[in-house]
Amino acid sequence: MIISNVKSFLVCPYSSKKLAEMDKHWQRKHWVLVKVETDEGIVGWGEAYTQPTRERSIAQLVDSIGAYVIGNSPFHIKHFTHIAYDDLSGRRGSMDVFCAISAIEQAMWDIIGKKLGAPVYNLLGGPCRDKIRVYANGWYRSLTDTDDLVRRAKETVQAGFTALKFDPFPGPWRSIISKEDEDIAVRNVGLVREAVGQDVDVLVEVHRRLAPMYATRVARRIERFNPFWYEEPVPADNVPALAEVKRSINLPVVTGETLYTKSAFREVLERQAADILNPDVANCGGILELKEIAAMAEPYYVAVSPHNYNSTTMALAATIQAAATMTNFLITEYFVQFAATGNAISVNPIKVENGYIALPTAPGLGLEINEEALKDYQYQDFPPSNIRSYGEEWP
Repeated sequence: MIISNVKSFLVCPYSSKKLAEMDKHWQRKHWVLVKVETDEGIVGWGEAYTQPTRERSIAQLVDSIGAYVIGNSPFHIKHFTHIAYDDLSGRRGSMDVFCAISAIEQAMWDIIGKKLGAPVYNLLGGPCRDKIRVYANGWYRSLTDTDDLVRRAKETVQAGFTALKFDPFPGPWRSIISKEDEDIAVRNVGLVREAVGQDVDVLVEVHRRLAPMYATRVARRIERFNPFWYEEPVPADNVPALAEVKRSINLPVVTGETLYTKSAFREVLERQAADILNPDVANCGGILELKEIAAMAEPYYVAVSPHNYNSTTMALAATIQAAATMTNFLITEYFVQFAATGNAISVNPIKVENGYIALPTAPGLGLEINEEALKDYQYQDFPPSNIRSYGEEWP
């Protein structure tokens, strides 16, 4: 069996009507799905992580890198990921390159599982659990309308989720923030904790925005609300700063969504700079790389909670397969506002019940894409976002 074709699909998760209603609170996110075909008629699907303004370049990289796997065996996964980085990329990695590699890699696993008639997790050592816990993200809109924030938090819990994550900081991401923004963030964490009660886990996202002094001060102020974790308080590429914050606070520290391949996680583990790693299967290098990052973390007693700011289709399906095999798995991400479109383009949508996703038993990644349905969700430009202009108040 050999690979005969690789094709990318740019997907807009919103209808034209939704785009017309879009304001600064909407998640400006397109998806890139990838289809890999073989000469035996077996098809595999994968998904690349995307960011605004980069989705078209990532899709182009999928097509360009994919051309080099045509004529090769889908079983040669390790060889593919290495030559894609060493030879095709000249060992000059970037988010975009690793997104493309990750998507093709997932699709290759999907093909192998279908060929052998087994779920991918059975090809990776077998499952350690029969269901995967998820936390809800994308459930909130405004951070200044407190009534809306509280209402949406309660609705998310009523929908069956036992954990929810949000970024409580208003305004653009800046390392130096005002006392007002700091106070709003602390207030928002308190409001959500009060809204959902003590039995629901509240995960606090910081998005790599803060200087260590602010990250430490905010963490100490929100400790009384018992957050489940404190995610990426400082830029992830400054590991000493991350380690400094971790030593200074009493909250579990998370990092990893912007770190790609095992190499980027080495210093984090050696410096004991995080309690939890959150690599993303759609940009870290794929399913095997995600599993190997988790294996690296095991002897350091560091947990793994895969990031999944992707659709609720192929990247989530790939995450489930890898997470099933991890002894140090904690929880993974589920974007609730993407679920409707994800369900619409899936033949057998992934279901969340009481905060968990049951392991699929179908061969491969356990999910199929309805290619015909993708025609209703083609790429569309988003309205301009609220990027701060020169001359506006700083920070």
